[in-house]
Amino acid sequence: MTHPVYVLNGPNLNLLGTREPEIYGRATLADIEKQVKARAKTHGLKIVFRQSNHEGEIVDWIQEARTKASGVIINPAAYSHTSLAIYDAFKALDKPIIAVHLSNPHQREHFRHRDYVTLVAKGVIVGLGPIGYVLAVDAMAELVKK
Repeated sequence: MTHPVYVLNGPNLNLLGTREPEIYGRATLADIEKQVKARAKTHGLKIVFRQSNHEGEIVDWIQEARTKASGVIINPAAYSHTSLAIYDAFKALDKPIIAVHLSNPHQREHFRHRDYVTLVAKGVIVGLGPIGYVLAVDAMAELVKK
């Protein structure tokens, strides 16, 4: 049996729907989780969907994914631009990684232009809002078949 795909979400994403909706939209993280699980089901995939505001917990989940996941889809949020710990954890993960950003960081503040996770990700989806997660599931389904 195929291991599930981990969908990991970083800090402040628990506030989706109310935090800066002009940037991140009105969909909540629960709404996104429903969309992701529905799409994954069409591919015969299981999803483990998690969110944390704590960097170390995300690192623990990435390490757990080494033996318990087929791949990882991550929206690291602000940790994209700051976390060498998450970068290092991903370097030790021999599974496909897809990074998702609801907004397009390249159209935002200069400090958001550096993204450590993209250096280790197989693919990156930016600026498409919640549909980016669904597209990441489609892509991950293809990657885990190989």
